[in-house]
Amino acid sequence: MKIYNHLSEFKRLNNAVATIGTFDGVHFGHQKIINRLCELAKNTDGESVILTFFPHPRLIIDPENQDLKMINTIEEKAEILAALGVDHLIITPFTRDFSNMNPAEYIKNILVDTIGIKQLIVGYDHRFGKDRSGGMLDLVAFSKPYGYEIEEIKEQDINDVAVSSTKIRKSLLEGQVGLAAEYLGYNFSLYGPVIKGDKIGRTIGFPTANIFIEQPYKIIPSDGIYAVTVEMENETYKGMAYIGQRPTINGMTRNIEVNIFDFNKEIYGQYIRMNFMEFLRHDVKFTGLEALKIQLQQDKEDTLAYFAQQR
Repeated sequence: MKIYNHLSEFKRLNNAVATIGTFDGVHFGHQKIINRLCELAKNTDGESVILTFFPHPRLIIDPENQDLKMINTIEEKAEILAALGVDHLIITPFTRDFSNMNPAEYIKNILVDTIGIKQLIVGYDHRFGKDRSGGMLDLVAFSKPYGYEIEEIKEQDINDVAVSSTKIRKSLLEGQVGLAAEYLGYNFSLYGPVIKGDKIGRTIGFPTANIFIEQPYKIIPSDGIYAVTVEMENETYKGMAYIGQRPTINGMTRNIEVNIFDFNKEIYGQYIRMNFMEFLRHDVKFTGLEALKIQLQQDKEDTLAYFAQQR
């Protein structure tokens, strides 16, 4: 997959089969659109193109509200889209000027003149242009003059609940990582370098790797204990993760730590990926380290029991 960091880097195609969106999470509903995109490109000897935006449009349109967090980093999104078979990914900066483009200008200048669309696939709720005033009626109206075809993907449901990035974010913030995985079609993950901690865990038999999340816009699940898998150096390990402020030792900052089972190497500075499999319990304050140690032993047993059930 070829990646472009601005529309100006993209060379117009003769037979572009395109779709547009932020695709945060690249969830189950998004995947239906993207699979159809790749299928249509293959069947028509075209090339699949995704136009996405960074930062998220809501952060530009509503600058007062900076609380929005992303399910994927832009790198994670690109990795997932590449695995789905997309040919071209255009990551264009979303600016105030871009957001003020009227629907007619957007269709002609971006979709037709810059990308060269011959076929366009959009989701059922796709909006674009100034004040999100553009929609399916505009796309259809301009399709004949500009010589492209358009296809709308209907709403995709899971268990009669519509999939959306908003619902996935809500699930993660409530610790419901299993539900988030159902929506996403894969397990939510955090990726970052291992940094030095205060090494309290190793004094009670549960050493942890502290992970630093480099992107401030990445969503972090609710505080608590989770069953996770950890990927590093082409190996995958089981473990239990902790997110919280460590109230038992009166911690002041929110930590992300993982106790990796059957592992004792020093990995400071190494990047690891932590995949969230199951929520185990909420964060609580214990009377001391001995009580915490007893609970962590139970957490480990619960984690191993979870993995045993997955076989």
